[in-house]
Amino acid sequence: MTTTEVSEQAQTSYPMARECPYSPPAELGRLQADEPITRARIWDGSTPWLLTRYADVRSVLADPRFSSDPYRDGYPTVAASRKIRQDRQRPSFIFMDDPDHARLRKMLIGEFTVRRIETLRPLIEQTVTELLDAMEAGPRETDLVQAFALPLPSLVICHLLGVPYADHAFFQEQSHALLDLTSGEEKVVAALDALQGYLDELAEAKRKNPTDDLISRLGARVNAGELEISEVSAMAFLLLVAGHETTANMIGLGTLTLLHHPDQAALVRDGDTATVRSAVEELLRVLTVTHVGRRRVALEDVEVDGTLIRAGEGVILAAEAANRDPEKYSHPDDLDITRGTNQHVAFGFGIHQCLGQPLARIELQIAYPALLQRFPDLRVTVPDSEIRFREEMAVYGVHELPVAF
Repeated sequence: MTTTEVSEQAQTSYPMARECPYSPPAELGRLQADEPITRARIWDGSTPWLLTRYADVRSVLADPRFSSDPYRDGYPTVAASRKIRQDRQRPSFIFMDDPDHARLRKMLIGEFTVRRIETLRPLIEQTVTELLDAMEAGPRETDLVQAFALPLPSLVICHLLGVPYADHAFFQEQSHALLDLTSGEEKVVAALDALQGYLDELAEAKRKNPTDDLISRLGARVNAGELEISEVSAMAFLLLVAGHETTANMIGLGTLTLLHHPDQAALVRDGDTATVRSAVEELLRVLTVTHVGRRRVALEDVEVDGTLIRAGEGVILAAEAANRDPEKYSHPDDLDITRGTNQHVAFGFGIHQCLGQPLARIELQIAYPALLQRFPDLRVTVPDSEIRFREEMAVYGVHELPVAF
């Protein structure tokens, strides 16, 4: 067993800047090869552990001796803006350990089973068709993010939760402010209070006058004494923000990536169901839009591949590097939608693995081929140097994607 003393010379900074907008920072690859478990300095000067290998990341994500509770000493918070939010926001279950995490998560599991999500397929297909119809009827040049990538998951998550889509500009603006890691305190507090207040009122209204949606079903649990109304609001907050931001950026960045690989795009456009599913998994692996690492703190002394992580020490699990680990994937930097078995960690792993992954998958499986089939001549109208990539955001992607068709 070894331990690593913290020294000024041994520390790297995390996160690092990307050299290529389609790949994680090259420094992560070097660390993965030479120092797979090392210390990294983060925004507040602390030096949590940084793990970059697939096996180590997956191992820690599955280990209950590592907590996801950001209120514990030593937890490596992502950024100053997230600390501000964390101190003011009601915690959601992804930042809890069992048994509180399990108590709340099990109330949502039935809503996100593969079978339950499959019932949304007709709605998603209809929504995709209507959005593509609108694109086709408009100018031949447009921003794909605003025309397609962002409204699709927003419409679907609004339907599922019972949030009025007419309010999409409001909640998208607040989400953007909260996920911007450079947001100042005033901006974070304003966005948090606005969105939290909006969902508080919506949850209470649906508790009193339920309709056929998820928030109303949670409201019934409040009436039954199983939940607090504040817990309903916190869950709605998490699902609304995560439910549209991650998928929207996978559609935008994924489409851009496919357009840079026309052979792969052709396979998606003309492929069967299995090919499209494989393509989605490969894009999730290669792009890993949640690119600031999964965060944990050790509850006790734990040895990880020969390195001792002591109780109270923070850990950053770089999923974006783990998904490019050459010990797990051959030619890991290549986009190969015929890769086959693809056990990536883009949705995390263990008890906190993304609850909404069946919904994200079905949206992507429908969106990519439909877009490429409708517009076989789809092309980006600006060079990469003019595209604004979301390096400063907790969810990576593109702010806009100018296309012609």
